[in-house]
Amino acid sequence: MKQVIHRKFSKNIFRLAIVILLAFTTSVSAQGDPAKGKALFNSNCAACHQLDKKMTGPALRNIEARLSEEGLDKEWIHSWVRNSSGLIKSGDAYANKIFNEYNNVPMTAFPQLSDEDLDNILAYTAQEKAAPAPAAAGAVGAAPASGDGDGISNQIILGALVLLFGLLAMALILVRQTLNRFAEAKGVEVEKTSGLPLWKAFIQNQFLVLVTVVILLLVGAYYAYGFMMQVGVDQGYQPVQPIHYSHKIHAGDNGIDCKYCHSSARVSKTSGIPSLNVCMNCHKSIYEVAESTATPEHSKEFYDGEIQKLYKAVGWDDTEQKYTGETQPVKWVRIHNLPDFVYFNHSQHVTVAGVECQTCHGPVEEMEVMYQHAPLTMGWCINCHRETNVKVKDNDYYTKIHEELSKKYGVEELTAAQMGALECGKCHY
Repeated sequence: MKQVIHRKFSKNIFRLAIVILLAFTTSVSAQGDPAKGKALFNSNCAACHQLDKKMTGPALRNIEARLSEEGLDKEWIHSWVRNSSGLIKSGDAYANKIFNEYNNVPMTAFPQLSDEDLDNILAYTAQEKAAPAPAAAGAVGAAPASGDGDGISNQIILGALVLLFGLLAMALILVRQTLNRFAEAKGVEVEKTSGLPLWKAFIQNQFLVLVTVVILLLVGAYYAYGFMMQVGVDQGYQPVQPIHYSHKIHAGDNGIDCKYCHSSARVSKTSGIPSLNVCMNCHKSIYEVAESTATPEHSKEFYDGEIQKLYKAVGWDDTEQKYTGETQPVKWVRIHNLPDFVYFNHSQHVTVAGVECQTCHGPVEEMEVMYQHAPLTMGWCINCHRETNVKVKDNDYYTKIHEELSKKYGVEELTAAQMGALECGKCHY
């Protein structure tokens, strides 16, 4: 009898433990997972909502607690997220209040989100706001000065050599004077050489004069040629722009394709300057950068200030989330500029030939401040045409001409030069 009672008691204890475990698991599950909630928030909610700022929709920090003060529970939130239009049509007072407050625009429905997904999102929104991290050491709010600024220039090296030789000559003169004084003090007679001064002897020697003139002319011609060849070559040109735009952050860290902003490069002669509306596609929602974006050169406050310059230029009221109509033109400084007698077509290179942007513009995804990477001279372009094989795979544009010229030159791959890219009329007409 005692054994039977003991078995029943053990079974009851076991069942009670299972019930407690299930209740605990359900409780933990109901609280939600903030980490999963963050991922769901970024993929579904972040286009219209921020945690601490009113955007297209209201700020969502502690939204569950704030709605509970209005007498609304979690089930109401689930219903609103999955079908806000249905809740509005049902006559729900708070749903209609939100609908009217946000210009009678219903919230996008998310029927695919489960109760667990919504609980995870609510858990993420219930987290306390993290304290701002201290600014990076040495961070400043000004853009770096244009120019290279790295290494030692040739002028400094040349000046140092001139100074060194000058000091050496002075030392030799002092040594000579010192030796003469010692000789006079010892009563030693110093023999003085007689004859013409050195400069007169040099002038009278016609051969030396001729050689010297020829050397000076050759050296002068060399430096004059080098100077003239640099006229109009702006390699390394790095102007300060009216709004600091970091290609490193956009094209590098965030992986935005060059042709998303410079879309006309696919179909036009020029790549074009992107309209500020393209910037606002993202920056309507992105009004500040992450703390981790700050660098030793630029603080978070600096980057946030540049976004405010963008808002001022397009006339965007970040508080009211609407355009004011008061715009200001941005006077961008052009960096790459070919002479008027040169024809260059971006679409021919980007779309037809499949040339990567970095071929001419360098590692743009690493540039905090944009600069001219290549010299863009005629010789530079010709060398590229001579060395670059034309990509003909899946490129119907080149199929026929490639077959004909491959037979002519007896090769499988053709360079741009072999396909006529060295003809004068290709770039000058």
